[in-house]
Amino acid sequence: MKKRILAILVALVLVFAFIAACADEPATEAPATDVETPAAGDTMRGIFITQDLSNASQAFSASEFERLMGDFDAEVIIAGGDVADNIANIERAIAENLDFIFINPNDILAIIPALERAREEGIIVGLFSSQPPEDVPDYPFDFFAGSDDVLGGIQAGEFVMTQFPDGANFVEVGGQAGHIAAVSRHDGFRQGIDTSLIIELDYRFVTGPWEAAEARSIMEDFLVMYGDEIDIVWTHWDNGASGVIEAVLAAGIDPTDIFIIGYDGNSVGYQQVLDGYQALSVGQSFTNMASESLRMARVMFDGGTITERLNWVPVDMVTIDSIHDFPWPEW
Repeated sequence: MKKRILAILVALVLVFAFIAACADEPATEAPATDVETPAAGDTMRGIFITQDLSNASQAFSASEFERLMGDFDAEVIIAGGDVADNIANIERAIAENLDFIFINPNDILAIIPALERAREEGIIVGLFSSQPPEDVPDYPFDFFAGSDDVLGGIQAGEFVMTQFPDGANFVEVGGQAGHIAAVSRHDGFRQGIDTSLIIELDYRFVTGPWEAAEARSIMEDFLVMYGDEIDIVWTHWDNGASGVIEAVLAAGIDPTDIFIIGYDGNSVGYQQVLDGYQALSVGQSFTNMASESLRMARVMFDGGTITERLNWVPVDMVTIDSIHDFPWPEW
């Protein structure tokens, strides 16, 4: 018993001696910093804010974020809706102190004040698919990942030139009025064609959120007004091309007699190309857009910088001759 007590006393003496020695060491202050840099490997939390999730491309994009987020140690909340919903979800990201926002908005100009507030709070802002407007040079975002809709339109126009070297007439069934993608695809197509050879008969944008039924209605009007003068239909989305094809079939016209073009590269467009009803689908890769968005957010979250704010994901020119060169789209 006495030996045990003696051992305890000796241990206490050694402990106090160690503490006294440490007290003689000069104290070292942690370096001051204005910005806390998150440690690599921390989970980042954010939100993907998009248009109506009944839109197939938006629903697929959301599912790809959910599928890929684990690869980047991220958690992604999914939120769809109209312009008011877009703004409310940006405010939600601010209130919940989220780390990032990915957004494919209904109206890219209407959300500017909300995005400015988000960036003031230090939230990373990534534009998804929808390009920043060129006439707003200080648009509040950190990076963009998406297809170049202007270039996609140009490539579609150039493709048309190879098919109609002697000229042709076209009508255009545009996407949602005012949407930056619809405007870009409209402008790009005209840059890709020789307007002295490929003649515009008429164009109209849908008023709602990319509705195939409205695309059909527009095409029905065009067929009444222009009939067999129409050689080409430039449609801004593949599901819109479905509406165009329905109108053509209902009019008793073989769709292969009209050169129908769609944009997106979804499974509907691929099938219509395979069936011979759609001559071209200008294909986007939402999988690559989601992956690139997560990668760039991860770089910034870990304290790095993004040198290129505009990150273009190449489009695929899907025709009956090239369709088997691409994986079948899962949306």
